[in-house]
Amino acid sequence: MTLSHLDEHGNARMVDVSDKEVTQREATAIGRVRMEPSTLAMIVEGRAPKGDVFATARIAGIMAAKRTHELIPLCHPLPISGIEVRLEPGVDGDAVEIEATVRVTARTGVEMEALTAVSVAALTVYDMCKAVERGMTIEAVRLTAKSGGRSGDYRA
Repeated sequence: MTLSHLDEHGNARMVDVSDKEVTQREATAIGRVRMEPSTLAMIVEGRAPKGDVFATARIAGIMAAKRTHELIPLCHPLPISGIEVRLEPGVDGDAVEIEATVRVTARTGVEMEALTAVSVAALTVYDMCKAVERGMTIEAVRLTAKSGGRSGDYRA
């Protein structure tokens, strides 16, 4: 297997996508922040000391997706056409579930942008609740779907 971010000498490089076709591309990622049920209840009931956790984390995820190329070396800046970040209480009552979907019409995909959106949204949940609980864990951040481009569709 050849890694596209390495040249023939093993040096890191930005992949040249100029020969790729411009297509509609979409990627979805998920993750969760596991916490005590009482911390989740505080979030859902709007009692977090720092304010509306879901709204703030949603905005943070959107902003992060738009700036992925500034955070992850060798990522291309992309003209993102849509970002959705959803946060909701987990069914077991001990986690915030996060899902991000990012869309673009471009020469390269938006997997990193979706993963970055979920990661930063999760970090924001942690930051806004750490005064109440330090034992929260950020878990299972992963790509669940992508479409468009040369490599085709992927579903986890």
